Amino acid sequence: MPAATHPPLLDSFIAHLAESDQRVTATRLQVAKAIARRGGHFTAEEICAALPSVGRATVYRNIKLLAEMGFLCRVLLEDGSLHYQVSHRGHHHHLVCTACGLAQDLLGCDIQDLLRTRAGDSGFAVSGHWLEVYGLCRDCQSKAP
Repeated sequence: MPAATHPPLLDSFIAHLAESDQRVTATRLQVAKAIARRGGHFTAEEICAALPSVGRATVYRNIKLLAEMGFLCRVLLEDGSLHYQVSHRGHHHHLVCTACGLAQDLLGCDIQDLLRTRAGDSGFAVSGHWLEVYGLCRDCQSKAP
């Protein structure tokens, strides 16, 4: 399939694989296409169900690769379940609606300096952080009594 017919996620993924000297396999493309077709966040198990001909370990391995490459980000729902969604690439956090499960990107991170300062006061060197903010999205707020 010519690269021009792929959605932007696939084009970027294929280019990045080639730049990283990794193979562009049919299975990797199947997983990436299944993800590109999804709207919002998803679980690895949902991708497994969408691709019954692809082994579970292969799906998980490719989701991990996409996350490591920055194409996917992890979204931790309030119930503790781990989901993924296509990433805007770059450091960001999520606003997660506890009623409908919508996960919105919260771009920009003003908390990083505060974390380093507070952690430094305790002699701790911060190497990274992951922040999810839980509440109600605008639609769910308007539906609330």
